[in-house]
Amino acid sequence: MGARFKKAPRFIRADVAEVGAGERRAVLALPRTFMNESGQAVAPLTRYYSTSPDRLLVVHDDIDLPFGKLRVQADRSSGGNNGVSSIIGSLGTQDFWRLKCGVGRPPGRQDPAEFVLRPFAKKEREEIDVIIQLAADVVATFLAEGGDAARQMAGDLNV
Repeated sequence: MGARFKKAPRFIRADVAEVGAGERRAVLALPRTFMNESGQAVAPLTRYYSTSPDRLLVVHDDIDLPFGKLRVQADRSSGGNNGVSSIIGSLGTQDFWRLKCGVGRPPGRQDPAEFVLRPFAKKEREEIDVIIQLAADVVATFLAEGGDAARQMAGDLNV
């Protein structure tokens, strides 16, 4: 979208970029917190920009989805993702949209936290640029057409 990130206003722990998508304006945010504390950035952002949680799309990894699969859902539990748990706790609701990006299950008995923080394997690195572009297209669809259209698009991509 050609936007540049800058420090968020008013002591909010995130970098933000304001973008246009069709007739809509949106704020993209990268929390400057630990992933497990994402709610400390997301809740102040929703208050500052006067937006309700149901207009929020959180993009996160998901070990319960195969690598490269995308899924859009709303109003669900954290599914064990500590960052999403933090956001739910800070917002006081789970009524927001999520774009889940599949990273697959850890092999054997590997700790899931270790698994998601490791660098991508060589085979995965070859595919990651395409997956990121597809995820960005889903985000653009969410901004322009809403959550149901983004959910449909992600589902169509996973065929």
